[in-house]
Amino acid sequence: MAAAARISWLTGKLARKHLFSCLQTNSVKLISSRASSSALVEEQPNFPGSRSKWTEKLDFVQPDLYDGIPVYRVMDRNGNVIDPASDPKLDEEMVVKMYQRMTLLNTMDRIMYESQRQGRISFYMTNYGEEGTHIGSAAALDDGDLVFGQYREAGVLMWRGFPLDRFMNQCYGNEGDRGKGRQMPIHYGSTEHNFVTISSPLATQMPQAVGCAYAFKRAQNGNCVICYFGEGTSSEGDAHAAFNFSATLECPVIFFCRNNGYAISTPTSEQYRGDGVAARGPAYGIATIRVDGNDVFAVYNVTKAARHITITENRPVLIEAMTYRIGHHSTSDDSSAYRSVDEVRHWDSTQHPIARLRAYMVTQGWWDEAKEKQWKDECKRQVMQSFARAERRQKPSWREMFTDVYDTMPSHIKEQYEYMLAHVEEYEDHYPVKNFVKEH
Repeated sequence: MAAAARISWLTGKLARKHLFSCLQTNSVKLISSRASSSALVEEQPNFPGSRSKWTEKLDFVQPDLYDGIPVYRVMDRNGNVIDPASDPKLDEEMVVKMYQRMTLLNTMDRIMYESQRQGRISFYMTNYGEEGTHIGSAAALDDGDLVFGQYREAGVLMWRGFPLDRFMNQCYGNEGDRGKGRQMPIHYGSTEHNFVTISSPLATQMPQAVGCAYAFKRAQNGNCVICYFGEGTSSEGDAHAAFNFSATLECPVIFFCRNNGYAISTPTSEQYRGDGVAARGPAYGIATIRVDGNDVFAVYNVTKAARHITITENRPVLIEAMTYRIGHHSTSDDSSAYRSVDEVRHWDSTQHPIARLRAYMVTQGWWDEAKEKQWKDECKRQVMQSFARAERRQKPSWREMFTDVYDTMPSHIKEQYEYMLAHVEEYEDHYPVKNFVKEH
């Protein structure tokens, strides 16, 4: 019996040991399973604000490892449509209007530039080489869309029907100028054309445009805002603030960058080290595209598509239009000091947007030498007549300096006004008062 009891006890001990071993094995498996599940959960980082994967390789992201963002185009340099599917298929009337607005702008620039050189106006900026960015984008917008320009978007206003007389009146600062001569030349603005008056300091228009776009979003008015700026402007702090606010607030705004190669005398190589301005869009969460700014059809297509995105999805779009400033930055600049004449001549002769569109029109049978000569003569006649009218008009009354800031003139402004009035009356012979409107 003792032997049998001992055998029974040993058997029970072995059974218990086996059971314990089984439980231990299952626990290990369970822990291992939980660890595997935990590893799966940690497979993707969950840091706020990033979309990344884990890596055990210590590699810095190098900017020169990536190809540049491609440039969208429709036509080659000879005006031939490369892919028929990309052709916007605009009718003859529309294309001819585009061409005429581009050449009218070019003619106005030439005459006004010479006017400044002759001392007739104080300042001017030409748009040579960038006409395609103006007309291509303006044609794709709705007239109700609000425009914030920088200072080289006269073609946008011209497309919307801003009269030549008003261009001239503003540059002369005469009595016909709606701004009453208070702005520098080429600082246009027009409420009826939904074009916000241009301001000289760079990038101030960018956060303002975002604010207006946010108001449009809340009003659900079916329109968007377009904000033009140059690649040099993108280095201003206001540009970065505008990009970020537009993305986080999801505003219907189109940022249209005219990358013309130079910010006054600073080439792009000294302005930034990355792949242009377009590369910044994805970093801010903005839909982005780069386009050939000398191809008016390509500019039209991307602006039309960008507008659709902003209106239907309430989010910003960044367009970088690659172009070239053929003219000097302004009449205060001599670009030959920082770039060669051969470089300018190359761009003017091989990639001019007007020449490219004219070649397309000739291929379509819509334009010929006779029409070209007739339009050039008509174009020059219109500009010269408007120029002559503006030059004959008087300057606004000097009294305008004291008005429009307050609804009711306060005492300190009134005191200054009366002092000025007495001064001019006493020393009238020393001032060219005959050139100014006498009555307020």
